[in-house]
Amino acid sequence: MKKINTTDSIRQPIVTEKATILSEFNKTVFKVHNSANKKTIKANIEKLFKVKVVKVNIINTKSKKKIKQGKLSKKSGYKKAII
Repeated sequence: MKKINTTDSIRQPIVTEKATILSEFNKTVFKVHNSANKKTIKANIEKLFKVKVVKVNIINTKSKKKIKQGKLSKKSGYKKAII
């Protein structure tokens, strides 16, 4: 398995209505690399932001099929972490 770099494992923060509600409970949501696990995510967040991570929850979102301009297309799935 390929080793994931610190900057590669955490892709971007997710800013949605649900994520802002979770921020009231001191939780943040990030889109992460598909092969990242809880241990690497926890270590990378602590290294990048210099905080103590209590718990990491991971959610895999499935890819979805959509019809766009009369053609069938695919919206790719991703993995997100709630920290």
